[in-house]
Amino acid sequence: MQTCSKCNAVSPDQALECVNCRADLSEFSASTVALKSYQANPNVSAVRISVAEDACPHCYDLLRTYPKDQVPHLPHEGCSGDHGCRCTYEPVLIDTGVVGKVAR
Repeated sequence: MQTCSKCNAVSPDQALECVNCRADLSEFSASTVALKSYQANPNVSAVRISVAEDACPHCYDLLRTYPKDQVPHLPHEGCSGDHGCRCTYEPVLIDTGVVGKVAR
């Protein structure tokens, strides 16, 4: 599911526009806005994708930390979860250790 950053309406993973305000979700989904913010922040060294405990196998394949310029777009195609893709971005700050390895 995608949340619109303009009106907070929830749209299906496959939606290109918000079901409520028709905003372009490739630009205004909450996950896209968050990723752009993390990528522009000099205190963020990498971006981690986190998944729900009951996530599908495809989502679990994305569970790792990525360099800021190589982060996959969310929601990703191929999610088979009953509630859609629930993966989220998390910033890894420069002054914190990274749990796990950064994907290359």
